[in-house]
Amino acid sequence: MLPPGSPADRVPTAPPGTIFVLGPEGGYAVPPRRYTLLFGRDRDDVHVPVGVDDPTVSRRHGVFTCTGADGDWWLVNTGNLPIELPDGVLMLTGHKRILTAGYTPLVINSSKQRSHLVEVRLVDEDDRHPRSTSSAETVDPETVYELSPQERLVLTALSRRYLEGHDAFPLPLPWEDTARLVNASPYVTKSWTYKSVANTVEDVRERLHRRGVRGLLRDEVGEPVGATLSVNLIRELLKTATLSAQDLELLAEQD
Repeated sequence: MLPPGSPADRVPTAPPGTIFVLGPEGGYAVPPRRYTLLFGRDRDDVHVPVGVDDPTVSRRHGVFTCTGADGDWWLVNTGNLPIELPDGVLMLTGHKRILTAGYTPLVINSSKQRSHLVEVRLVDEDDRHPRSTSSAETVDPETVYELSPQERLVLTALSRRYLEGHDAFPLPLPWEDTARLVNASPYVTKSWTYKSVANTVEDVRERLHRRGVRGLLRDEVGEPVGATLSVNLIRELLKTATLSAQDLELLAEQD
């Protein structure tokens, strides 16, 4: 167990494969062995509390697991909100990623501009001196945006690569591929073209712009625009948990 605010020079030397996880109320260290380390809002049910006064943070928001003495540690997002990695990658609910050695800050972005930091240090052969880096129900973020069923279907198709979590740096699907995927859904109610898909996405972008979201209009991002507007829209919908990996069920093809 690590005390709150442990400075780097007080973290003890540790063997390779040891993981240090630090939150605002303290942290935990585990050597490489079969173990499950939890972090989240519920102090009484996790090893590392984070966001204990923020009901949009899940009681068990994430899990670190090690399967044996090989020292490999995996992170799984078990919370409602995404976990943002240093390179901007968003881990959504159910996404799993192996940790790399060294220091990794994890950020849970909540509503009202609040962010919660979990610092992780994984020791390897060349780094023997690692640096530290409630019972209420979890509630939805206040900034979840309303989408019609067909808007949700279109945006889920557009965001498929993000929701699947296979690519480190995903991009939106092209309009033609988005329309093809929407038309294959059992929940489609009309025939979609690349133009009608693009118009629907534009309608959602303009609606969120009127709510104060920046980076959704051409004159806000500059030229060349490329896919920037769709990327910014998708990231806003993912960060607020408006879209989640569960929405991929909408894309199941008919038998």
